[in-house]
Amino acid sequence: MSHSLLKIWIHGLFGTKDRTALISSEFEKELYNHIKQKLENELDCKVRIINGTSDHIHILFLLSPNFSIGDIFKNIKGESSHWLNQSSLTKYKFAWQTGYGAFSVSESMVKKVERYIHNQKEHHKKMTYEEEVKLFLKKYELKSNP
Repeated sequence: MSHSLLKIWIHGLFGTKDRTALISSEFEKELYNHIKQKLENELDCKVRIINGTSDHIHILFLLSPNFSIGDIFKNIKGESSHWLNQSSLTKYKFAWQTGYGAFSVSESMVKKVERYIHNQKEHHKKMTYEEEVKLFLKKYELKSNP
């Protein structure tokens, strides 16, 4: 092959600091759009969907060959919290949690994960973000750091 090819779907998720309900329905779409623009225009990551609830978000995107996953999440979390705090969209100090989850998604599962992310508000009527994280840890056989 004369050049490198890469197509890796990432299902990312991260929450607000202390799982506080900081993402208001009044500005959530603007936040999602801001993160999407940042990912696509500055980090070369094509976004399929972003959605979430008042205390966390999910993103399905194609990983860029130019940036590490850690750099991508550090960048979008830091920049988006700074942007929100500088805007007049929220009266509270906004911050994301320290960590994040990033899981690879096979091409055959992209539509299923997209539906899962699309239905976050309905999904979280039955389950908290904390319970969801515990399910991800179990599913992917991971241990959480305290």
